[in-house]
Amino acid sequence: TQDLVESGGGSVEPGKSIVLSCRASERDAASYCMGWFRQAPGKEREGVAHIDGANVATYADSVKGRFTMSRDNAKNTLYLRLNSLKPEDTAMYYCAAQTVSPSCRDWSPSWYNYWGQGTQVTVSS
Repeated sequence: TQDLVESGGGSVEPGKSIVLSCRASERDAASYCMGWFRQAPGKEREGVAHIDGANVATYADSVKGRFTMSRDNAKNTLYLRLNSLKPEDTAMYYCAAQTVSPSCRDWSPSWYNYWGQGTQVTVSS
């Protein structure tokens, strides 16, 4: 079992930054694909970014150039830095893992097999 716990969310003004963390319970989290997703009220969950076992991160077009995903393998922790925040970035942010795949092969939430409970990011002035 891979337990994932997100933290770091909060209320942020547009244009500012915030860093989200996702702590994984298992050390082998460094070896497989992990992703960040977000879901706004009334909307479908969408992929934000993912990182593979080689630490190659890929971003959705909506956040490319603004968000940065990384992992600290020693801490079994995944990070997402959200820069230049916009109101449309407001959502619950979730981390996810696919524990049987070193590669990130699918943007669909259903492809991942473990999920955290989410952390809320609210962007407003």
